[in-house]
Amino acid sequence: MRSSGSGKSGGRGNHRGAGNNRDQKQGQGRPRKPRPEERRYDVGPGGTKDGPKSGRGGAKPSSRKGGRTAPGRSREYETRMEERNRDRYAGRKDVKLPKTFPGAEQEGERLQKVLARAGYGSRRACEELIEQARVEVNGEIVLEQGRRVDPEKDEVKVDGLTVATQSYQFFSLNKPAGVVSTMEDPEGRQCLGDYVTNRETRLFHVGRLDTETEGVILLTNHGELAHRLTHPRYGVKKTYLAHIVGPIPRDLGKRLKDGIQLEDGYARADHFRVVEQTGKNYLVEVTLHEGRKHIVRRMLAEAGFPVDKLVRTAFGPITLGDQKSGWLRRLSNTEVGMLMQEVDL
Repeated sequence: MRSSGSGKSGGRGNHRGAGNNRDQKQGQGRPRKPRPEERRYDVGPGGTKDGPKSGRGGAKPSSRKGGRTAPGRSREYETRMEERNRDRYAGRKDVKLPKTFPGAEQEGERLQKVLARAGYGSRRACEELIEQARVEVNGEIVLEQGRRVDPEKDEVKVDGLTVATQSYQFFSLNKPAGVVSTMEDPEGRQCLGDYVTNRETRLFHVGRLDTETEGVILLTNHGELAHRLTHPRYGVKKTYLAHIVGPIPRDLGKRLKDGIQLEDGYARADHFRVVEQTGKNYLVEVTLHEGRKHIVRRMLAEAGFPVDKLVRTAFGPITLGDQKSGWLRRLSNTEVGMLMQEVDL
């Protein structure tokens, strides 16, 4: 048993010895592979041991014949190249970009950007409007993309309706009864300004409604549009629903259209009709383009039918629809365009 154990022991010793002999033979035949920290890195002719390495595992010899590395560029050569490039591009600071359309060098904003800001959709959707020949600038249909316009001067239309290209705002308020038609009230009464707080710009009302009259009243910061909408020259029509007590004669509508004599002159209705009748209660519709104070109430009262309740249901093309009392809504681009068309803007 001992001889067996010593045999195993001797075997291990012989194995180790064989390993040492193989290392010695390898050491004599070829140089030992250096460890990473011992490697030399070439940087060209005359390179030093501590120079920067090129790639992983040191600089590789050139693929040229003979395995020689390409000589590095001299400092003088690099200086000459830098001066030549500087001279070549020195005169190109004022290079103009190519024009994509006539007048591209003019100032202004791209048409599709102006339309997008005015609420006609994304810029891509506005580009499609241009492609469909639905946009015109200063009376000329625009077909090319990228046309520049001046929002302060140029007249832009979509489908024949003027676009409010500047930072204008347009709202319709269904004014409740008891609200004063002013933006501020020194007596502290509820007024129109209570419905338009926290707005970006100051708004003002277009015309007035009696305190007890309900319905559509427009609010905007477009001074010229507001002025024209209320000027008698343009004759913008307003429609009212009035509750009166009958019976009423058949010729009431004719009398109103022919003119009712008031203390400040004749007042004429453009249209009259009975909307609903329940016993002696009548709901009548009156349309007129005048804007005198209490005009509808005074006309019907002079004809013998005092008004119990009055609602303005339309101001030009802007209708009340299903807008609830006290609700404020922003006018659509089409509605704004129709308002401007109404007063030749």
